[in-house]
Amino acid sequence: MTRTETDIDGHDVVIVGAGLYGLTLAETLAREAAVAALVIDRRVHIGGNAYSYRDPDTGIEVHKYGTHVFHTSHEPIAEYVQQFCEWIPYEFTAWSVSGGQVYSLPVNLHTISQLYGRALSPNEAREVIARDTVGDPDRAESFEEKALATVGPRIYEAFFRGYTEKQWQTPASELPASIFSRLPVRFSFDDRYFNDTFQAMPRGGYGALARALSASDAIDVRLGVDWRDIADEVPPTTPVVYSGPLDEFFGFSFGPLPWRTLDYEVERLEVGDFQGAPMVNYGDVEVPFTRIHEYRHFPHGNDMRDDATIIAREYSRFAEVGDEPYYPINTAQSRRLVQAYQQAAQQLPRRVHFGGRLGSYKYLDMHMAIGAAMRHAREVLVPFFRGEAEW
Repeated sequence: MTRTETDIDGHDVVIVGAGLYGLTLAETLAREAAVAALVIDRRVHIGGNAYSYRDPDTGIEVHKYGTHVFHTSHEPIAEYVQQFCEWIPYEFTAWSVSGGQVYSLPVNLHTISQLYGRALSPNEAREVIARDTVGDPDRAESFEEKALATVGPRIYEAFFRGYTEKQWQTPASELPASIFSRLPVRFSFDDRYFNDTFQAMPRGGYGALARALSASDAIDVRLGVDWRDIADEVPPTTPVVYSGPLDEFFGFSFGPLPWRTLDYEVERLEVGDFQGAPMVNYGDVEVPFTRIHEYRHFPHGNDMRDDATIIAREYSRFAEVGDEPYYPINTAQSRRLVQAYQQAAQQLPRRVHFGGRLGSYKYLDMHMAIGAAMRHAREVLVPFFRGEAEW
């Protein structure tokens, strides 16, 4: 059930945040322990950053916070989400524009052959890259050093430098080498963005999934409600699971945690297809945005007009207080801040657990958020509500 007013009475737990973490937590508690959950969110929609909605004029399912493709190789998570809606199998592919040419992503044998101008076998691709590389990847300290020592300057300049510097607003020579280590380079023609065993899109969009997760009569979802406005109304003995920003809960008392945020320039175009793909990256530093999403290419089962499309240009920047936080920035200073807030959490006079992407200050894909909520509910909260464990 979804409402807008707030009433604490009659609920066993307050869950702050109606994203996939909070909704999975509430659903698991309701089903496995008959727990009545009040779920609040200051946004006016459920689903968190995964939220999507059907544009009423075009029929296109718009991902409000950028492209979200569900993927997991963890069978229990795949089985869990398939209880709530129909899923349409979908293997996501993307492309990159660099120097006026279009290339396949992630960097794979096709990409490398395109860039070097001839058909290459896997061994030939490894050999030409090895001849181009500069330095020792094991000694690399920066993103740039790691990239040059791993893929060489040609691939680095075409696909990694400009895109990464726009994404982080920082020269690649000043970014840690660990960031490059997370980027795949494949010596096969596998151009799937993910290689998980379950990859799919929910029919009707992520809004449909979120509504199904919260459908139990034991779950009350209240939107447009900020935790800071109702905290004093919640008795200190009422358990709270907080999946909002960790630093905000404590009034930024140790300082704000650093995040990257994304801005989306959404535009409707009177053409049936703008770019021929759901997502195209732009690696040239001269192009101000990092990528363009075109939502009509995602299979959500909607009937769509064939003479209009909706795109979103994505811009990345450091978040300020009040912005939507997307990606935590892992630095020595941020780790010290997280530790300070976690220590403060242990001294709270009320029962509070922290979780989710914002509450744990960890980047979580959708399947990771759902899995973390399932574990938190089953290993900690369900035993508590059954009287089998302390808070």
